[in-house]
Amino acid sequence: MTLTVPCLFGLESLVADEMKRLDLKEVRAENGRVHCRGTLADVARLNINLRCGARVLMELGSFPARDFEALFQGVYALPWEDYIPRDGEFPVKGYSLNSQLHSVPACQAIVKKASARRLGERYGLETLPESGSRYQIQFSIVKDMATLYLDTSGEGLYKRGYRAQNMGAPLRETLAAALVLLSRYRGKDPFCDPFCGSGTIPIEAALIAKNRAPGLERSFSAQRWKNMDAKLWMDAAEEAMDREFHGQYDIWGGDIDPDAVALARHNAQLAGVDDCVRFEVADAAAFHRDSEYGQVATNPPYGERLMEKAEAEELYRVFGAACRELPPKWRVLVLSSHTEFERAFGRPADKKRKLYNGMLKCDLFMYGR
Repeated sequence: MTLTVPCLFGLESLVADEMKRLDLKEVRAENGRVHCRGTLADVARLNINLRCGARVLMELGSFPARDFEALFQGVYALPWEDYIPRDGEFPVKGYSLNSQLHSVPACQAIVKKASARRLGERYGLETLPESGSRYQIQFSIVKDMATLYLDTSGEGLYKRGYRAQNMGAPLRETLAAALVLLSRYRGKDPFCDPFCGSGTIPIEAALIAKNRAPGLERSFSAQRWKNMDAKLWMDAAEEAMDREFHGQYDIWGGDIDPDAVALARHNAQLAGVDDCVRFEVADAAAFHRDSEYGQVATNPPYGERLMEKAEAEELYRVFGAACRELPPKWRVLVLSSHTEFERAFGRPADKKRKLYNGMLKCDLFMYGR
């Protein structure tokens, strides 16, 4: 079957690399999603192992849908009974882009009606109870082509289960993992985040250093599906645990707010990485390291509101000055939506990469080769 992994714009190549490392076949990336061929066993493996993907969707079929009748007939023709049992709950959500059928609520209603009719006929029921496990139907209609999926993940894959609460506007775990991977950190050199907040970036760095699968401590929708043997999930978890590393790591997070540091330590404990991450109350303006090599990946305040813009620029200025004192072989990655970041930081980036923090368009400013 075709499996599809949506992701934040800008992370497609990272997700594709992750899927290739899991030996998935026919991996291909497009805007905001990556596809591959796989089995039910791969559904479990992807959910447990992916660091940067948003969720894992099982594609059921694709067909032209220029009007409601074509949408109804296309949905009705799909073998829903192969996946959804007689008591399965099957809510519908989706989106439409550049298509004749642009009303999402109307499309939702048609998809629900067509799938319900097919299931009702196959199970000989006038009314389906929908009292069992959830089989979330998703649809996309792009340029009059409809594609139907079942969502195997449930809650988004960024919900690793270790972050009980957040400090202010949090960075999603999937994007934090992407920053670590883009820094080329692999567990050998020191890794630092001088604006660590609730600790997400250093915690993701620790999971990457240990090669620990991010989904081991949570559950997924498809674990409760009748057509998915529990052994598939146990095998995938076992395979992931067999690939873990054990070593000594120098991973550090600092923040000027003592409450943030206390929360970061708590989150690291929940993630099971408190043995290899240090958090300290520290001012980013005084950030300093002597080791020859190392990585900094950080997400400082952006100064979205007018009054905060000047504060953010001053923060970038003093942090930029501190970074210029680092040994020359350090790499520094800073995520920001601030249009004047490079000017305030004190030097143009060696490389920039467009990324989205939620709906907010940002740049990842990369310093060092």
